[in-house]
Amino acid sequence: MSGDNRNRYASAGVSIERGNRWVDAIRPLAAKTDRNGVVAGIGGFGGVFRPEWEKYRDPVLVSGTDGVGTKLKVAQWAGIYEGLGIDLVAMCANDIAVMGAEPLFFLDYYASGRLDPEVGKRIFSGIAEGCRQAGAALLGGETAEMPGVYQDADFDLAGFVVGIADREKIVDGRKIGLGHRLYGLPSTGIHSNGFSLVRKVLIEERGISPGYRPEWSPGEDWAHILTRPTRIYVPLILEMIARVEVSAMVHVTGGGLTENVPRVLPEGFSARINPRAWEKPPVFQEIQKAGKVTTREMFQVFNMGIGLVVVVPSEAGKALEGFLSEKGETFYFLGEVIPGGREVVYDRSF
Repeated sequence: MSGDNRNRYASAGVSIERGNRWVDAIRPLAAKTDRNGVVAGIGGFGGVFRPEWEKYRDPVLVSGTDGVGTKLKVAQWAGIYEGLGIDLVAMCANDIAVMGAEPLFFLDYYASGRLDPEVGKRIFSGIAEGCRQAGAALLGGETAEMPGVYQDADFDLAGFVVGIADREKIVDGRKIGLGHRLYGLPSTGIHSNGFSLVRKVLIEERGISPGYRPEWSPGEDWAHILTRPTRIYVPLILEMIARVEVSAMVHVTGGGLTENVPRVLPEGFSARINPRAWEKPPVFQEIQKAGKVTTREMFQVFNMGIGLVVVVPSEAGKALEGFLSEKGETFYFLGEVIPGGREVVYDRSF
C-alpha cells in the first residue's frame, strides 16, 4: 500500500488512534465505579453484570434512557463540562429510582464530529462521579467520531441505566388514594430541562456573559449557575422507601410539575398543589422576566425549584417529615390528592 493511501480513514476525519487513546483514558474512570456484580466492564464487546438475585423474592429489571438536551450548548458557551456527566447519570438513575429500583449499571453514548480528549475527559469524569453517587457501575458505552454528522467540536450524549427491584415493591402510584400528601424536595437549579428556552431568552436575547455575576448570586457567575448539575436523589430515595410508606415519587423533568405529577396518578384522582408553598429560585424569575413567559408556561417547562415529589398516605406524613429532617433535607408540603381527571390543580390562580 502506498504512503498516500495509508491514512485514508484519518483523512476522512476519523482517527482510530485517537479513539484508542480515548478508551484508555476512560478505563481508570470506570474502574472507580466498580461495585458488587461487575464481571467484565469496559473494553470487551459487551459489559457483564450478575445481579444478586438471591436478595429478592421476585426480582425485576428496570431500565431507563435519557440525554441532557441542549444543555450541551450551554456547557460549550460556559466552557464547563464536568456537570454534564452528572446530569446524564441523574436523568437516567433518578427516573428508575422513583419506581423503587436500585441502579446496577450505566452505559453511555458519546458522538462528536472530532473527539477532543480534554473535553471528553472532563465529561467522563462527571459520568464516573454521577455513577458513584448513584451506586451504579459504569459498565460500558460507545464513543463515535462522526464528521459530517456533527460539526467539528459539536457532540451529543445519551445514557442508559439498568436497575433492580422486587416486583411487589415497585412504586408506581397504584396505592394512591384521596388525601394522600405531596411533599417536594428542592432541585439544585434548572437541572437538565428547558435549556432551549434558557438559551433563547438569556443568552441570545439578553446577551448575558458567562463571567457575569447577577446581584442575587454574588458567589456564582452565569456560567456556573446555568451548568449546575442535576441532583442525584438515588441514595436518599432508596433509604426513604425502606423506612417510610411511600405511595409514589416523581422525578420532575421536562414538563415540570404540571406534566410529571399526573404520570403517577390513578384514574379518578388529581393533585392539588399550592404553587406558593416554596420560594422559587431567582434563576427562574430571571428567565420569566427576560422572556416575558407566563407563570403557567414556566410551570410546564421547568421544575421551578422542586426536583423530587414524594406522595405518602396522610398517616405517613409525620414519618416522612421525621425522616427528611433526620437527613438534614429541606422539604415542602405541596398539597394533597383530590378527586379529578389525572391533572395538577393549582389552588391559587397564576
